[in-house]
Amino acid sequence: MDGVVIFQYNAWSARYPELAASVSQPQAQGYFNEATLYCDNTPCSVIRDLCMRAVLLNMVTAHIAALNAPLNGEASSPLVGRISNATEGSVSVGTQLDMPAGSAQWYSQTKYGLAYWQATAQFRSMRYVPGPVPIANPWGGRFGRF
Repeated sequence: MDGVVIFQYNAWSARYPELAASVSQPQAQGYFNEATLYCDNTPCSVIRDLCMRAVLLNMVTAHIAALNAPLNGEASSPLVGRISNATEGSVSVGTQLDMPAGSAQWYSQTKYGLAYWQATAQFRSMRYVPGPVPIANPWGGRFGRF
């Protein structure tokens, strides 16, 4: 399949061994499939370099795995958002997740997501491409009218 990245569990698990210890190949494939919702993996993607796209998709896959997979034999955290306050006596934790459009908050819940957000900044920037410059009518008057 030209123009798309195929998930390679061995490469992903070598890069993220702390996650691979708790994430099976079928789970990781599912997380990769979900990652394509966040990073376009079609021949029309703005990320033309397939090696770069593979790295980025693996980052998002790791982010999703860190948010969802049980790690070290424990269930994944039910908390959503960043920890905004914590108390030690009688244990309490507060989270906050305000997500305005274009926000990095969802990605900043893990180091993998934040790395992805930073790495993709170049693709979120607008590029101005000026249109054609109109040429003056040599016979005077308005453009296109004689």
